Amino acid sequence: MAKPLGTTGEFFRRRDEWRKHPMLSNQMRHALPGLGIGVAAFCVYLVGEQIYSKAVAPSKSSSHHNQKQPAPSH
Repeated sequence: MAKPLGTTGEFFRRRDEWRKHPMLSNQMRHALPGLGIGVAAFCVYLVGEQIYSKAVAPSKSSSHHNQKQPAPSH
């Protein structure tokens, strides 16, 4: 069996009980529900946008020749 705490140990055990209160543990997780899922979804969006822009973007050499030159005004 465990050794009895004595008066000093009992005093500190009672003084630290507030640290285990449910309102104080995991406070950020409960304060910002969905933040982790939102950050993960945003990261997937950014990666997907980069992949899409590299796959669909025309090359610089072909886009330069396909642009119309403005007519000179005299």
